Amino acid sequence: MRLAQKIAGGRTDKSIALMVVAPLAMLIESMRLTEILNPQCVKVPLSATDKEQVIYELVDILANTLEIADVTELREVVWRREQTRTTGIGHGIAIPHGKVSGCTQLCMAVGKTGQPIDFGAIDGKPVELIILLVSPIDQTGPHIQVLAQISRMLTDGDFLSALKQAESSRQLYELIAQQEANSPA
Repeated sequence: MRLAQKIAGGRTDKSIALMVVAPLAMLIESMRLTEILNPQCVKVPLSATDKEQVIYELVDILANTLEIADVTELREVVWRREQTRTTGIGHGIAIPHGKVSGCTQLCMAVGKTGQPIDFGAIDGKPVELIILLVSPIDQTGPHIQVLAQISRMLTDGDFLSALKQAESSRQLYELIAQQEANSPA
């Protein structure tokens, strides 16, 4: 029996969507990136010129802004995850992420490279927009919700193009805030 059927008391009809899928969709829709993205955690352009250094630069931005307890652990966790499987999702985007004990809340940093860099992306193309997502070890739900929200926003081609053309950290943050303001809550 599928998980959705178990949650819906064994039913297989359309009521599953109403009982399980609809509330989940509403939860994902209600997640706002600007609730977890501090404007000081956005950097355009990033100084680093390779994948490892870009990840470390974004980790350092988070650590300096949000007082992450163990920067070395966070670097190791995110880099280890990246070595396992690329987070370069294609279209010039990478979403490195990790969970660490020294993190008390879901947080993120966003950066745009000065020049596209090789990230081993699934489409083989270089990356220029990197979104680092970090969460506490025990917070899987919110972590997944934010990944879903990021993915949903980045499917808008005009929005993605505008992000890639951003010339400053402030402009990049404001584009994200504006996109969320124009999207249904």
